[in-house]
Amino acid sequence: MTLSTYLLYVAAVALLILTPGPTMLMCMTNALNHGQRPAMTSVAGAVTAVLGVMVLSAMGLGALLAASETAFTVVKVAGAAYLIWLGIKTFRSNAALQLGNAAAQGRSFYVQGLLVGASNPKAVLFFAAFFPQFINPAAPLAPQLAALAATFVGFEFSVLTLCALGVSRLVPLLKTSGPVKWINRICGGLFTLMGGLLLLTRRSA
Repeated sequence: MTLSTYLLYVAAVALLILTPGPTMLMCMTNALNHGQRPAMTSVAGAVTAVLGVMVLSAMGLGALLAASETAFTVVKVAGAAYLIWLGIKTFRSNAALQLGNAAAQGRSFYVQGLLVGASNPKAVLFFAAFFPQFINPAAPLAPQLAALAATFVGFEFSVLTLCALGVSRLVPLLKTSGPVKWINRICGGLFTLMGGLLLLTRRSA
C-alpha cells in the first residue's frame, strides 16, 4: 500500500465517520442525559463493535450476508428493531439528568454501544468491500489490514469522544428538564427514523 493510497483511505474514512449516524447520536444523547462517564462507556462499546465487525468481515461473514437474503434480513430486522426500541425509549425519557444513577450502570451503556455499533448488517458488507480497495495484493496482507483497522478505529474513537465530551459540557447549562425533554424527543425520532430506514435497505445497495 503506497502513501497516496493510504492518504486516500484516510480521507474516505474521515468523510464516513464525520457523517452523522446512530452511533454518534447515541453518544451525544448519553452525554446529555447521563453525563461524561456513561457517554464514554458507550463510546468504548461502539468502538469494540467496529473491531468486531472488522473481524467478522475478515472471517467471511460479509460474503455470507451478501449471498444469503435470509441471513441479511434477520440481522437487518434485529438491528432495526433495536434502533426503533432505543428511539421510543429516548423519546419517552423523563428528561431527568441522571448523573448519579448512570455511574452504576456502566455495563449497560457499554452493551448499548455494542448493539448500536453493530446494528447495521451493511457495516459488515462495507468493510468486506471497502478494505480490498486499498490493499496491495503483492504485499503482506496482515500489516496492511492492521494499519487500515487501526486508522479506522482511531478516527472513530476520536470523533465519538469529541462528540461525547463536547455535549457533556452543555449539561451544567441545562438546569431545567424542558430543553432536555425536547432534545430527547428529537433524538428519539431520529433513532426511530434510522431504524425504519435500515428496514428499507437491500443487499444490492
